[in-house]
Amino acid sequence: MTRAELIDQILGKQSYLCVGLDSDLDKVPSHLLSAEDPQFAFNKQIIDATKAYCVAYKINTAFYEANGVKGWTSLMKTIDYIPDTHFTIADAKRGDIGNTSSQYAKAFFEAMHFDAVTVAPYMGADSVKPFLEYTGKWTILLGLTSNAGSADFEMLPAGEGLLYEQVLKRSAAWGSPDNLMYVIGATRHEMIGKIRSAYPEHFFLVPGVGAQGGSLSEISRSGMNSNVGLLVNVSRAIIFADDKEDFAAAAATVAKQYQQEMAVYLQNRPA
Repeated sequence: MTRAELIDQILGKQSYLCVGLDSDLDKVPSHLLSAEDPQFAFNKQIIDATKAYCVAYKINTAFYEANGVKGWTSLMKTIDYIPDTHFTIADAKRGDIGNTSSQYAKAFFEAMHFDAVTVAPYMGADSVKPFLEYTGKWTILLGLTSNAGSADFEMLPAGEGLLYEQVLKRSAAWGSPDNLMYVIGATRHEMIGKIRSAYPEHFFLVPGVGAQGGSLSEISRSGMNSNVGLLVNVSRAIIFADDKEDFAAAAATVAKQYQQEMAVYLQNRPA
């Protein structure tokens, strides 16, 4: 999906919501556990219930890899079921030497047909550039994350700033706003305005809203640009809104609430 197509989807739906399919089998409603493929059965109902309110789905591959071959089968069925109108993200956080990264890129972009994949930049340019070689695909680079351990490295002094700032600065030259996004954690809302000023055109994928306590209002106020420039991911707060048989209806209700709030912020986005 191109940048223009993504922006059109956001403006058309008045939503920049990304639903995270972190479909932990330990949390799937019990009545689905007897299904042939409980993980896909759960995802299918979540997608049907939320697709009107979101523009993207993010599949955290760990929740599928943990189930071995069955998990990969569930992942493939899920990615095939998501409508073509929606932006799809493989949250795989890959990062390795160049020839290995080339194989990861081939896996997620060619074999599984994702629009985007999350990538860890620790090993440098040659580990990231193979993902950027694909036309119409996106590399989503870990920029400033919201986990407690981010302080171990990301916030260390480096050069004239902090390490995460050096990562953003150097990596911006590897791609462009047409194929490179950044992960910026929602719990870092006090810093997102500074990052937006430095990178006015890039899209930010923002996890941490919902169960992790990030503020949609703050993120939208500080991080939005004239082309929106945000995909805000919500996972547990939507997909596990209820564990009863009507769990999908509960998910739809929460997703709609996020969409309606986003519509208000979109009306006030920068010119």
